[in-house]
Amino acid sequence: MEFSILLALCTFAFISTVTPGPNNMMLLASGAQYGYVRSLPHMFGIVVGVAGLMISTLLGIGALFTVFPALYTVLKVLGIAYLLWLAFKIATAPVTELEVQQASTKGPLAWWQGALFQLVNPKAWMMALASVGTFSSPTEHYFESGVAIVVAFAVIGFPCISIWAAAGAKMRVWLSSPSRRKTFNLTMGAATAATLFLIV
Repeated sequence: MEFSILLALCTFAFISTVTPGPNNMMLLASGAQYGYVRSLPHMFGIVVGVAGLMISTLLGIGALFTVFPALYTVLKVLGIAYLLWLAFKIATAPVTELEVQQASTKGPLAWWQGALFQLVNPKAWMMALASVGTFSSPTEHYFESGVAIVVAFAVIGFPCISIWAAAGAKMRVWLSSPSRRKTFNLTMGAATAATLFLIV
């Protein structure tokens, strides 16, 4: 892969993973509720899930959306429904000390939950389809270009999404009172739901 194309790929990976979206809003809320370290499995799951979408798109599964456009519509509807459910769960998260302690024992999303969410995350699918369609080589270097795409999103994506979890963790001190927690939860729930405008 030429340096100019690799640079463009890395830039695209950075912009698409660091900007607001369902994953980052969920990580911001997770960091605030559980801290950065406990949110690491969730972050790892996102990286695994996105890599899985990239690989499946490279293998041609993404072409099904072109052949059967209704599949993408079904994916969008499922993604929207799940995202709104998550937004509701974030907005109604515990606010009192006792409730927070009880919820803390349940823990954040597991890595496999973060990975599976990518299947119904329209933004993740758009990233996969756009990156493979734009940066994969149609020549004998298709495999190498595919590896470059998957690696670029994993290497660049993880620190980008980490920023959101770390920012949430920094807010934990400020979220020391139930009223502030409630305001934060409602704001994060609304922000998560609002990411629909970025992906619909």
